[in-house]
Amino acid sequence: MPRKKKPVIEYRHYSLPLNFPILLLSGERWKISDIKSEHLHFHNHLEIGICHSDSGFMEIKGESIPFQAGDVTFIPRYLPHTTYSSPNTASRWSYLFFSPEDLFRYSFKGAYHNFEPNLQMLKGMNCIFNKENHPKIYTLATSVVEELKQQNTHYQESALGLLLSLYIELLRIHSMSLPLANQETEQNVKGDFVISPVLEYITKNYMRPITINFLADLCHLSPTHFRRKFHEMMGTSPLDFLNSTRIEEACKQLKRTDDSILSISEQVGFQSISSFNRCFSKLMGKSPKQWRKGVQSEAQSANASILEFTGWV
Repeated sequence: MPRKKKPVIEYRHYSLPLNFPILLLSGERWKISDIKSEHLHFHNHLEIGICHSDSGFMEIKGESIPFQAGDVTFIPRYLPHTTYSSPNTASRWSYLFFSPEDLFRYSFKGAYHNFEPNLQMLKGMNCIFNKENHPKIYTLATSVVEELKQQNTHYQESALGLLLSLYIELLRIHSMSLPLANQETEQNVKGDFVISPVLEYITKNYMRPITINFLADLCHLSPTHFRRKFHEMMGTSPLDFLNSTRIEEACKQLKRTDDSILSISEQVGFQSISSFNRCFSKLMGKSPKQWRKGVQSEAQSANASILEFTGWV
């Protein structure tokens, strides 16, 4: 019997606007095809989707869950999934991407608690919220989108407040729907996204010294197997992913603060200013000093950058 083909998993990196850490993708452009993609995908930020028309299915962790117009979806970062519409339709969506850390840090000036679901315990059915059963979720989600689209006076403050309320409401529902003490074993999660603990760890601890052996241990893999698995799923090495995470955070600090370049390099985890400058120039095409000078005269707002339209009409 031929071996079952492993699904291809694509990484989609979304860079949030540096001056306002929420990305909205909306409009007629954002329609889902009725052709089921052979690839699962995941992103580096949490995604909230609103289905405006038609229906279809979302595949999450081996489950195929139906959706319809009026549903709100809640996809934590690093959770592989795919979406496709019912035959002969193209469902229209709006998507919000944001980082919980950035959201709470931006709103409360540093006061942040780790409000994020455990991906190993998350069930696919917990990711879709029906308008009739969860009217508050739908109202808050659509209100955030409208604020960001209309951009009336003080829209950013309003959108942040609404999004905070929405996110906390989602986590309340999530916490009530899962067992209080569900310690899953390695065997239970064998089929899940094996490198997700590393992606989560790097996202929250990029500023610390990190070794390959430590990251491999998080996944219960040997260093060699871990390197191979990571590159297979991410298309890059663990070290390059770590450095790109550090550089992305450095860009935020270069824009938001007057801290010295040396200080910022240390804050994001580089051991020397020379390695920081070298890595920054390689990824951004200019030195940190040149980049900071440019961003002061022109607002940097990076768009969705990797595999942006794969699977879209």
